[in-house]
Amino acid sequence: MRIVIAGGHGQVALHLELLLAARGDQPVGLIRRSEQADDLRRQGAEPVLFDLETAAPEQLAKVLDGADAVVFAAGAGPGSTAARKDTVDRGAAVLLADAAELAGVRRYLMLSSMGADARAGDGADPVFGAYLRAKGAADDDLRGRHGLHWTVLRPGRLTDEPATGLVRLADSTGRGAVPREDVAAVLAALLADPPPLAGRTVELVSGTVQVAAAVAAA
Repeated sequence: MRIVIAGGHGQVALHLELLLAARGDQPVGLIRRSEQADDLRRQGAEPVLFDLETAAPEQLAKVLDGADAVVFAAGAGPGSTAARKDTVDRGAAVLLADAAELAGVRRYLMLSSMGADARAGDGADPVFGAYLRAKGAADDDLRGRHGLHWTVLRPGRLTDEPATGLVRLADSTGRGAVPREDVAAVLAALLADPPPLAGRTVELVSGTVQVAAAVAAA
């Protein structure tokens, strides 16, 4: 499978690219800076320089030509403003969905966040509130696209702990943490044919079930 990953230099994306390349898929990572390209090549991915904040859907659709699936794993990142949470975490996700429809790529995996909600309040941190609203709005947009085989994955708190391969995957898991490597493993398992959990929004935390079995059970 040829799989295009928006946010190809993100931590989860780099783990995912390595997993996909190891099993014989062709991961393609969209990156913002040319100096990130070698990191992707080391993971076995093809780097493509592309600005998700300024491009039109028709431009991105050309990049997606021949792809079997897309994964949205981009984010404005720590230290970014509320405005960039909207342009990246929402706007770029919508752009990828628009482009996927134009290119005829039906499989779309959204790496979202537990607590994502387009109506979330600011709480103690206005920027984090903007992030949850942006992710929630992106999820809502994707769920309204009946021409796509979408899955929204909402992990709990991400950690850099080594992968355990043991997770809990369900419509509602409760709060918890999960290593980024295990998130990547679940995304890789969801990139199968026929697409598992299409049309579902599921939460992910560390648990006691092997990744493949957790996806099958969910």
